[in-house]
Amino acid sequence: MADQVDVAAVGRSPVATRAGGGGAEGAPDLLEHGAPLRGQAQTADTRLFVQLQVFTECLDVESVVDAVRRSGLVAAVYANLNDPRGIGVVAMDEDPAMFAESFRVLLTAAPFNRLTPVPDFTMIGRTYAQGREPDLEDFLLHKVPRNVLNPDNMWAVWYPLRRTGAYNRLSRADQGKIMMEHGMLGRRYGEAGYAADVRLECHGIDRDDNEFVIGLIGTDLLPLSKLVKDMRATRQTAEFIQGMGPFFVGRTIYQAPTPEPARLSHAG
Repeated sequence: MADQVDVAAVGRSPVATRAGGGGAEGAPDLLEHGAPLRGQAQTADTRLFVQLQVFTECLDVESVVDAVRRSGLVAAVYANLNDPRGIGVVAMDEDPAMFAESFRVLLTAAPFNRLTPVPDFTMIGRTYAQGREPDLEDFLLHKVPRNVLNPDNMWAVWYPLRRTGAYNRLSRADQGKIMMEHGMLGRRYGEAGYAADVRLECHGIDRDDNEFVIGLIGTDLLPLSKLVKDMRATRQTAEFIQGMGPFFVGRTIYQAPTPEPARLSHAG
């Protein structure tokens, strides 16, 4: 079964300084922090970067799938539900340089060089932790490919979002209440097997200054649409979302094999 959805849990990682960093004047902490494991802190200095690229004027889907398959990249290909000539390619890697190197090589060669890019749909982000993940490594590196590359998950809805500045001025207690409402809704869909999620931060790397990229993944499209509708009634979306979208709706036509997990080291 797919991982439970947690689309509500878009927030900032815990703010801390490195040990011995001298408090507020020390070097910023760039590590990801999970929940304590057997009394030991979980930290990781790695995460997964994910990018969606969209094209139109695709008249030969088979050649696109073949090129992506031969590239060896950890990727999936979608048919764009709202464009009969449109496709999307989502790829992921721990190293963001991959998108400027091997992914770029793939997308500038045949058959992609005969397609028309749709940059308004380009999305990129990175996995992040919030300090309560019981298995930090799995959450940062393996959850996304497990969901995106699951052969049962034939539908995906990808979209960026940006909160209003007012949310960041709320107390942590108020933020927690807002996120709890949103999170309980997402968990209901996840526990029912209707939706799995991808949630990524994109501060400073999104063309349009969005803050998060969300992917809703599932076996059927209706529950994904219904989840987006139900989220509109939560306080977070109704009061503190400045913008959402554009929405890319894809039907899966190719998924690379799910990569073997690689172990991270956990520093206490």
